[in-house]
Order: sequence, then C-alpha cells, then structure tokens
Amino acid sequence: MADSDHSMSFVRVTRRLALGGLFVVSSEWPLGGNALARATAGTDVVPTPAPDPAVEVWHDWNAAYEQAMWRCDRLQELEAALAERVDGLWTVVSSPDGEETIVCSKAALDRFIGERTDMAEIRAKAEAELDARQAHFEVVATEIGYFEGLRAEQAGFARVAALLEALSGTPAVSLSGVVGKLDAVLRNGADWEDRSAFPWPQIRSAREDLMRIGRQLTPHAFFPDGRR
Repeated sequence: MADSDHSMSFVRVTRRLALGGLFVVSSEWPLGGNALARATAGTDVVPTPAPDPAVEVWHDWNAAYEQAMWRCDRLQELEAALAERVDGLWTVVSSPDGEETIVCSKAALDRFIGERTDMAEIRAKAEAELDARQAHFEVVATEIGYFEGLRAEQAGFARVAALLEALSGTPAVSLSGVVGKLDAVLRNGADWEDRSAFPWPQIRSAREDLMRIGRQLTPHAFFPDGRR
C-alpha cells in the first residue's frame, strides 16, 4: 500500500484527448521555432500530426493512475474511520518478573514468553485479547468497506504498474510520446518521494524543455502534461 502520509486530490481526466505528434520535416529544412511555418508557407494546408502509439498508452496510464490515486485517498479515509472505532491490534503483556511489553501478534507473544510454563495463564489471557481485537477489527472493517477498498487500491496500482511497463516498451514516434514517457516516470516516482531530490527536478526540466520545443514545432499538437 502507498505511504499513509501521502494525500492528494485529483480531477477526473477525459480519455482519448486529441492525439498529437511531431510533424516530420525534410532534413534539408532548418529546425527551429518557425520551421513549421516555413514548411507550410504559401499553402492553406495544415499538417495533421500522426497518432503516436506511446501517447495512446500514456492516456490509458494517466486514467489508471488518476483512478488509483483516488482509491488511495479513499482508503486513507477508511483507515481514519477504522482507527476511530478500533483501538488497535495489540495488548500489553506483563511477566511475573515485572517486565512489560506490547505484542501485536501471537508470534510476538511466543517470542516474549518462550518456553516459560509459569506464564501459561498470561499467554492464554493475551491470546484471548488479541483474538477479540482482531474479530472486532474485521467486523468494523467489513462494515465500512475497508477490505473492499484495500483490494480496489491494490488492483488499481497493479494496473498502473502494468501500463507503465507497457509504455516503456512502446516506441515513441513523436516528441509527444517522449513527453508522455517522462511524465509517467515523473509522476509515478516523484509523487511518493522528495520532489526536490535527484532525479525528479532534472526529469521535470527535460519534460518541460521537450514540451516547449514541441509546441514551437507543432503548436496544435497535444502534449501530456500532468504538472506534477
């Protein structure tokens, strides 16, 4: 599951935006901000960017990512509701020697008590306490839909990972496709880490550079821009 401290809100995205691509000009034409204007000077024809398969996959990834993040936020809300109604899956165990420890599982209880026969009654009481807390947790979690939300979040991020792998294996045929790949890497990584740390500022800078150049060459093309 994602970091519980992470909290973001996202707007619903529209799938299948107009696909964009870089208009391929002749190698004899000088490249630059006015290359497209020079290429089409004197004509009424505006070249239509060819669809880029990498941009297609980015659209799928972007929709899946936004949905997964929404599910993550929803699960955090369910966790908060669960914490208000469940004290915790732990109990305090005291040995005859006066030593105390907090145990959260029967395995931890076994490690604390070991083979001590003089703690049989203490073990039984602690096990009963853990069982009762676990049962209460499961009743409340089922009631508020926590387990369903957890499964949905896990499935959502599994799809995000699969589409990210598919995107990395899809050759881009335009600057739009390259930008889409960088955008996916940036958002998939920087949203969970320190965005000011290497390599996220560098990747963000490269993405913005490519977008600026691409928009100069093909002003009407679509460029993936998550602004993360």
